[in-house]
Amino acid sequence: MKQPVRRRFWVEMAAGIVSFVLLALTLVWEEWIELLFGLSPDAGSGELEWLITGVTLALTVAFLALARVEWRRAAMQPA
Repeated sequence: MKQPVRRRFWVEMAAGIVSFVLLALTLVWEEWIELLFGLSPDAGSGELEWLITGVTLALTVAFLALARVEWRRAAMQPA
């Protein structure tokens, strides 16, 4: 790598990691939302958990793809 990565890379990586953790947490432990907030917005049907899983999966892929673009940009810059 010729140039250091910009702050944007680190923000995108952090967002990707956070969204991945939420994705994994929702897949492993579906009731974390009810326990954390003390309410069940989907009345126990599990719809909200699947919605959160889908959204966090999409966010994880998007943020990590953006971070990859940023990484490649830094690698292609002349010194």
